[in-house]
Amino acid sequence: QVQVVESGGGLVQAGGSLRLSCAASGRTARRYGMGWFRQAPGKEREFVAAISWSGGSTYYADSVNGRFTISRDVAKTTVSLQMNSLKPEDTAVYYCAASTLLAGTKNEYEYDYWGQGTQVTVSS
Repeated sequence: QVQVVESGGGLVQAGGSLRLSCAASGRTARRYGMGWFRQAPGKEREFVAAISWSGGSTYYADSVNGRFTISRDVAKTTVSLQMNSLKPEDTAVYYCAASTLLAGTKNEYEYDYWGQGTQVTVSS
């Protein structure tokens, strides 16, 4: 069993930055690919970014590529999402998730454990 907890959400003006963190705990927490997803009001949950268990491979949605950066620490149990040049359309609840696919995946159905989410609001 792996527990996933997000932190770092908040309110920021357009053009600003936020850094989200995701802590994964559990006996095998380091052996998971990790991803970030988001869900805006009235919309379906969508992929944002993913990273392999080693940190060597990363994936991004086109809408955030070049603005967001996903990374994980040396212990491989904390994943961060650095969000720069934020836009109002980035407003959503952001979820962190863990997948047994070590390479990482963009497919939300391939994630086994999810956090409760953290709100990100970007004002115009």
